[in-house]
Amino acid sequence: MDTADTLETRELRYFVAVAEELHFGRAAERLGMAQPPLSRAIQQLERRLGVSLLKRDRRGVSLTGAGEMLLHEGRAALDATAAAARRTRRAGAAATADGSRDRLVLAVKAGAFHELLHKLLDAYAAEPGAAEIEVLPSGMCEQEGMLRDGRADVALMHAPFNSLAGFDSEELMTEGQIAILPAGHPLAARKTLSLAEVGDVPDLPLARWPRHGGYPPGPGPEIHDQTQLAQLIALGRTVAVLPDSARTWLWAEHAAVPLRDAPPVVTHIAWPAHSRSPALASLVRTASRL
Repeated sequence: MDTADTLETRELRYFVAVAEELHFGRAAERLGMAQPPLSRAIQQLERRLGVSLLKRDRRGVSLTGAGEMLLHEGRAALDATAAAARRTRRAGAAATADGSRDRLVLAVKAGAFHELLHKLLDAYAAEPGAAEIEVLPSGMCEQEGMLRDGRADVALMHAPFNSLAGFDSEELMTEGQIAILPAGHPLAARKTLSLAEVGDVPDLPLARWPRHGGYPPGPGPEIHDQTQLAQLIALGRTVAVLPDSARTWLWAEHAAVPLRDAPPVVTHIAWPAHSRSPALASLVRTASRL
């Protein structure tokens, strides 16, 4: 293979750091190295690829079109490398531990779909030779990242909130959405609401969820975890739109009102497309039968 078509993990780490920081000094500090060798490494990478990855001028550093492409692909490649290392270590630990079973790490959104999760775990545990399942609760929209970088082997994901791109998946359930409001708010007495009505309440801005590494603009609070969200709703500071299964964690200070025009939320069991794990295949078969 032509060396121009190969990339080293070290080169990708260097470039991703520079591309994310858009500053050689900060990137070098993040990488724990001096700036001159980092600059030389990026220049050598550009020469070998035959493209400009960065625009450098007095105003600073920005990405070219080729640089944006390498940032996207480089992140995915580094995630895949980390995932391979983590999953290999787990497989090795299972193989060397005396009397151990296979182990799968299942990422789930903290506080969501208790009933479905209980059914899945109980049904799978009854299967002959079932692997040990470690349930890994995640924060808002974190299951996708855990699955891509190998912290999890399989995940329960929710379309349209989670991206299923690059994964294999099976649909498990479909549900409607609800608005969760402070119990004393005038809208809490309504039998149904529309998305427009929920999004147009001056004293109750919509909560903002992390998307693609950042938060969308808006007046509502940035949500980091379920406890924070529950408290802010109870205090009358925000309203949230969530799947109907979120009713399981509501407080007495909350009210749930169905949304008549919100798109349905589909829960999937998702796993890396390249997986060849018999234990994972058995878990997916069990989930599909539920």
